[in-house]
Amino acid sequence: MTAERRKLAVGTAFTNDHHTDVPPLLDHLRNAARDARSKRYVDLFGACAVLSGNRQIAAKAACEVLMRCLDQALGRRPVMFRTGESETSFDENWLLALARALKSGDTPSVTFLLHSQVPKSAHRNLVFLVRSVAESFDQVDNVVGLS
Repeated sequence: MTAERRKLAVGTAFTNDHHTDVPPLLDHLRNAARDARSKRYVDLFGACAVLSGNRQIAAKAACEVLMRCLDQALGRRPVMFRTGESETSFDENWLLALARALKSGDTPSVTFLLHSQVPKSAHRNLVFLVRSVAESFDQVDNVVGLS
């Protein structure tokens, strides 16, 4: 299996002050993807109903559910690199672009991104999960240079 690798532009709003150029949101998603591999199957449509009313618990649960169900939405297993890896896969870039578009209210971009990778039946649940995760990261507001 091959994956396209790209370096993130230095100085983007997604970069953190640590030793790498990896956005905090991406590292968070990578950690959730790593943890989700060892857990049992969760149905995408039923999973959204179990999220808590507590914002902190709901944000963590949304990220876990997103990474556990993303393969159902995409119809294949997404390529997620290890935490701290400076290169990004197509799937990681796609998730970051979707989070940015949802956070900024860019409906045409959201529509394009969803239609390019996800069946229509999964759009609503995927948007709910990605939006829930993105809202817990203020850095999503000012993303530039991730094409």
